[in-house]
Amino acid sequence: MLIIFGLGLAIRLYDLTDLPLDFHPTRQVLAALKARGMYYQTLKDMPAEQREFAIQQWKVRAEIEPEILERLVAFTYQFTGEKLWVARIYSSIFWMIGGTFLFLLACDLTSTDGALAAVAIYLFLPYAVTASRSFQPDPLMVMFIILFWWAVYKWSSLLPNLGEGSGTRVWLLPLLAGLFGGLAILVKFVAAFFVIGGGLGAVLGCEPFRKTVRRPQVYVMTVLGILPGAAYIVYGVWIAGYLGQQFGGRFIPSLFLSPSYYLGWIEMLNAVIGGVTLMLALLGLFFLRQEKLRFLLALWAAYALFGIVFNYHISSHDYYSLPLIPVAALSLAPLADWFLIQLARLTSGWTRLATYGLLLFGVSASLLNTRAEMKSIDYRPQAGMWAEIGQQMGDSKAAGLTPDYGTSLAYWGWKNIESWPTSGDMIYHADLRQAKLDFEKRFNDIAASKDLFVVTDFADLNRQPLLKEKLYSTYSIFSEGEGYIIFNLHSTDSP
Repeated sequence: MLIIFGLGLAIRLYDLTDLPLDFHPTRQVLAALKARGMYYQTLKDMPAEQREFAIQQWKVRAEIEPEILERLVAFTYQFTGEKLWVARIYSSIFWMIGGTFLFLLACDLTSTDGALAAVAIYLFLPYAVTASRSFQPDPLMVMFIILFWWAVYKWSSLLPNLGEGSGTRVWLLPLLAGLFGGLAILVKFVAAFFVIGGGLGAVLGCEPFRKTVRRPQVYVMTVLGILPGAAYIVYGVWIAGYLGQQFGGRFIPSLFLSPSYYLGWIEMLNAVIGGVTLMLALLGLFFLRQEKLRFLLALWAAYALFGIVFNYHISSHDYYSLPLIPVAALSLAPLADWFLIQLARLTSGWTRLATYGLLLFGVSASLLNTRAEMKSIDYRPQAGMWAEIGQQMGDSKAAGLTPDYGTSLAYWGWKNIESWPTSGDMIYHADLRQAKLDFEKRFNDIAASKDLFVVTDFADLNRQPLLKEKLYSTYSIFSEGEGYIIFNLHSTDSP
């Protein structure tokens, strides 16, 4: 286990100082902008214009979840300076802590051997490696979800041997479960599906519902689980007002009639855990006793319900399926346990050692592939490109088509642009609001009052022929370099 955890941490710290553009760069750079704004707010000995821009970028960016990780990173900047790899270390540590309690939970469900296999899946799936070191709240959320599962399952396992009396563990574990569940929901509201599902599965697998609702610990867990998230929603919606528009556009009923929804969900599953892992995880459910099976079935049901409620994001955003990784790992544990038991019966006493050797061989092979992918792309030069674009822009006002809505330009180029919608945005908003704006009207609304138009996403520009023709046939090129073109919107001379 020490070897597995050591390798799991090592691969997450590999190429530590590369830019956070390897995984959903828009979301990661958004978090980086927020953390920088918080950090610069504490600095006094720096140019006022730069400080004001950093703070302004933090304040104007959309806020959905509490800025917990961003504030933790900003606080650490006071000791390390502005180093983006700080967030990568924090996220990796959160994932490793989750792995520790996943191991303990898997031991209760199966055995040490099954738990080792579960942790290996959790730590070394290629997607898990990349996602768990990103500057996003999701690794922290997954950690608290697993901590909740462990505490509530541990408590539920005590119920058959307890009367109405109380003891230290009978109250300590529910308190911990409520705290962990509440923090998971606070970090990201979608955790509520997995917290409620895990709680119901653990408790109802051990005793009847009528008996459960008479236990005061259940109400303590419920209150602790609801309070943090509810307080944040009340503050964000009715007091500060910044959350009012953030909950729309996640459920689109028409998608249930569209094959793209189901195919997209399958594509996300294949990207996150892979078809073979999914098959083995579901097969592992047949090797559990009924009370333990109910717990895992509840987790799978929670994920299914989550995918139905957030039907747009589950079929288009792969990281929305990140909590499925620990669910699949736990489900695979009983299959691995059964296989190793059968193997031990058929072979000699060296089987266990050989099995561990094969497990480490598979882990090492996966790590080598993951390391090769990390090494194949160096994102550091992009910081120079964005800084160059920022210098070329000067004080001009600009619109632009970039892969990340201008967040990279704001971070490394210190310039703000009004983003032109991507082709995917246009499809999404047409489906959501049944509204298709006229191209010329959209162009006049976004770009007409600007001086420049920046293009770095040439693949998406090719998917928007009207915009491409408009820029190249109407305006001259103000500046261009490797990876970008800037059009002069005041010059109508054809280049």
